[in-house]
Amino acid sequence: MTAPAQDFPASAAYPLLFSPFQLGALTLPNRVVMAPMSSSLADAGGFVTPELIAFVRERALGGTGLVTVEFTCVDASYGVGEKCQPRLDSDAYTEGHARMVQAITSAGACACLQLHLPGQYVVDGGAGAAMPVAPSDVFARDGRRIARALGADEVELLVQRFAQAARRAIMAGYQAIEVHGAHGYLPMAFLSPRKNRRDDAWGGDFERRMAFPLAVVRALHDVLGGERPLIYRLSAAEFVEAGLTLDDMERIAPRLAQAGCDALHVSSGAVEGALDKIVDPMSAGEGWRFPLGRRLRAAAGIPVIAVGPVRWPATAERALAEGDADLIALGRPLLADPHWANKARAGDLAGITPCTNCNWCMERVRGHLAIGCAETPRTGREAESDALPAAPPGSVAVVVGAGPGGLQAAYELDRLGYVTHLFEARSDVGGGLVASAAPPFKEPLRWYQDYLRHRLAHSATTVHLGRMAQAGELLALHPSVAIIATGSRVREWPLPDGAAASLAVLDATDVLTGVSELADASPVVVFGGGETGCETAEYLAVRGAQVTLVTRSGLKELARAAEPMYRKQLRARLGANPRVQIVPHATIARIDADGVLLEVAGEEPRFVAAAALVMAQGRQPASDLAPLLRRAGVACAAIGDAHAIGRIGDAVHAAHHAVRRLVVETQPGTSHAESA
Repeated sequence: MTAPAQDFPASAAYPLLFSPFQLGALTLPNRVVMAPMSSSLADAGGFVTPELIAFVRERALGGTGLVTVEFTCVDASYGVGEKCQPRLDSDAYTEGHARMVQAITSAGACACLQLHLPGQYVVDGGAGAAMPVAPSDVFARDGRRIARALGADEVELLVQRFAQAARRAIMAGYQAIEVHGAHGYLPMAFLSPRKNRRDDAWGGDFERRMAFPLAVVRALHDVLGGERPLIYRLSAAEFVEAGLTLDDMERIAPRLAQAGCDALHVSSGAVEGALDKIVDPMSAGEGWRFPLGRRLRAAAGIPVIAVGPVRWPATAERALAEGDADLIALGRPLLADPHWANKARAGDLAGITPCTNCNWCMERVRGHLAIGCAETPRTGREAESDALPAAPPGSVAVVVGAGPGGLQAAYELDRLGYVTHLFEARSDVGGGLVASAAPPFKEPLRWYQDYLRHRLAHSATTVHLGRMAQAGELLALHPSVAIIATGSRVREWPLPDGAAASLAVLDATDVLTGVSELADASPVVVFGGGETGCETAEYLAVRGAQVTLVTRSGLKELARAAEPMYRKQLRARLGANPRVQIVPHATIARIDADGVLLEVAGEEPRFVAAAALVMAQGRQPASDLAPLLRRAGVACAAIGDAHAIGRIGDAVHAAHHAVRRLVVETQPGTSHAESA
């Protein structure tokens, strides 16, 4: 169970992060922890699958010290948290977990299991539950009861369900146990005065609200017997009205330690009302939770596992050095790069695929689909063969467009041995990333662009920058395959007739990429309330302009296609920005030399002075080359925005699948299974 410290070499660059750590009776090889993440890789009955085993094993092989297997249900009759959530409420599940533990430990990591009961936040009430359960009855706004209060005997039963699951976990070989007591799930619901309105032994005043989580901790401590550490995951604050605060948690944390917890895993937020404090958007600051963990570490006097956003090892090392935490949990960064730890230990920062917190993975979770990552097509597909035959000698591939999709295609084609030519009309690579990374709070996309540049520089791809590729030029290279990733172009603007030429009318994407310079123009009207329009308004306001954001939709529909957590914070920032005025339900009736006349629903026409008008009216695919190449007999695929307007992950995954499909089409004997 333990190993001598000298078996775990430290990194010269990050000596604390890659030093061993004694967690209770367990010696961890380093201080990098894989946070438990819902993967939907179990089967519908909650059994461990080869896909789930391959997923966790890859992170163990990548150098992670402690791999925490995702939330595992201790009694599915009270509902599950995901349609394909792992279970351990019967001996039938133990063998699968044993195989998973073996996969983790044989790869050099320690194995931890998180135990979970969803309470009211279920996706399936379960065979034995007429409706979800909670400490007290929960009612919808229309008065319907949507969760029923647990009986006192049921509460005692559920304490035992945690203990029974822990016994099975020991049988499976897990070396540590974590309780999911955060985010509003059942243990935290009992703690929260807004959820627990009981007046019995399990709720009422502070002491009685503590009863259920303390009973769970004591029961698990008795089962583990001090031979395996017990970790408690909690929210340092709920960040909702009348919810638990950091001051509350400073009272609670020591009690958990006294009851038998060996460490606290400090998250934040609640599913209901503060999901953006659980699932950080791109705008979340690096390590913003560290001060919260530091206070709970001081209050409880036991080790703290700090969690995200931690994209870079220097952030983790600093937290350890300054006393914010003892261990560092990585969630989505290990989706983007399962070998984050090994690369950090080696000092290969440029080689780390950076998590951008784009939350493409969360779209998968919300859709109950297998976990995935926008930047890394292999995530969630580790059990599948990645093998494809090498390209026949001299085979040429052309890729047009050096956005994320084009760069992914070029990388994969080069790796297969194609003589790869990449054409980009601009003077630099990045494509749509350039505009996407320009607004405030989107620096992670610049990190991703730097990573793509690095990967391209270390390939044999011939890059043609500043070249608007023509069909004849491409055909002269005699390509076997072609990927068209030319992105999008501006839609025809819905401008009124007779628009004054003296007022600058610019495209939002051109403004964000620097193609069109606004200099010190102010005031500015931005027309379009989608994500691009909202970001352009904020971008210009930060640069000192007074901005009127005009949208044909209502305020509640601003940036409606944006990632939900990012959208929530973007809308809040716009609403609080004194340099941004938002005019909903409006269209442009006339453009004059000194401004625009707006028609606003239910109001008199309104004239808005402006030095420039920026149009954010969406874009459309630009893929004229693809049909020309196909007619010439070239196996060709249009991907990304050249095919359909989408997100970065859509383009990257389309590139991955297009390359594999074209290999099948052009190389006799290659099976479709190899191209999956």
